[in-house]
Amino acid sequence: MMQSVYEKLGGEAAMDAAVDIFYRKVLSDDRISRFFEGVDMDKQAAKQKAFLTMALGGPNKYTGKDLRVGHAHLVKMGLNDSHFDAVMENLAATLTELKVPSSLIAEAAKIAESTRKDVLGR
Repeated sequence: MMQSVYEKLGGEAAMDAAVDIFYRKVLSDDRISRFFEGVDMDKQAAKQKAFLTMALGGPNKYTGKDLRVGHAHLVKMGLNDSHFDAVMENLAATLTELKVPSSLIAEAAKIAESTRKDVLGR
């Protein structure tokens, strides 16, 4: 039986570590940090962990909004491809920092990239 990307990455512990590092990077990235002003980052991190777990093939405990609905207010603030690209760069840098093999980073990036149209409201 084939392992999911979630399992290959190391499951729940890996998601916890990755999301924590990811948001540290995002919040220090001047290209995208403004989109998180006033956001409860503990709640945001919990939602992101649940979403990534589900998207990468782990247990589905995600109860958040549809991606299009959840990001609509950010699109109104100017969220565009350059911002999505910055998020993707931070995701890759996070996984690289965690010493994830490049082939697995590519698998995770492909899944993340598949959300671009919904996140950007297209």
